Amino acid sequence: QVQLVESGGGLVQPGGSLRLSCAASGSIFGIVVMGWYRQAPGKQRELVARITRGGITAYADSVKGRFTISRDSAKNTVYLQMNSLKPEDTAVYYCNKYPGPTRDNDWGQGTQVTVSS
Repeated sequence: QVQLVESGGGLVQPGGSLRLSCAASGSIFGIVVMGWYRQAPGKQRELVARITRGGITAYADSVKGRFTISRDSAKNTVYLQMNSLKPEDTAVYYCNKYPGPTRDNDWGQGTQVTVSS
């Protein structure tokens, strides 16, 4: 089973940018759709963006026009470029296949993104 490790989170001011990375321990070529998800305190995990193996993308309305997902199958890495960040983007961000697994054990540690002045 491919292990996924998220990185790149941090504290940023409103309007700032971050680039998240998701490194896989093995090939993600076989995973048709990869996604970035986030979970804010007290809320359920939600899908933020997804990308197919062929590069077709889709975004949640709340991030459309601000976030960009990409994948580099040669490097087994998925990225999330986040621009014009807002306080409501504060959450732990995870990457995983889409649809997301139902078992908690199938999720990584995530990376914390905090948007605050």
